[in-house]
Amino acid sequence: MRIPPLPFTAIDWSAVEPTRHEGETGHALWRSFAIGDIRVRLVEYSPGYVADHWCDRGHVIHVVSGALVSELRDGRRTELTAGMSYMVSDFGDAAHRSATETGATLFIVD
Repeated sequence: MRIPPLPFTAIDWSAVEPTRHEGETGHALWRSFAIGDIRVRLVEYSPGYVADHWCDRGHVIHVVSGALVSELRDGRRTELTAGMSYMVSDFGDAAHRSATETGATLFIVD
């Protein structure tokens, strides 16, 4: 990841209006901030959320609260709980998607 030149930037997530994204089941609320080619998000998954697509985009993801399973298209599954993170590159591994039984809040940089 290359962070372009930019000024010091603080984000008050409570002031960022969420957008709702329906999953295969459940929904995700995204609070997003973008500058240049970088997008930073605080994402809340509802209980029972399953993503409606396989993603090939690279991310750095940190689980703020809750728990989720990151499933790769090739069948691998990784369970993550609060305090855990993962990274994946653009088209660098099998496509991935998220699911959660109980709900989760994620901090994502991509």
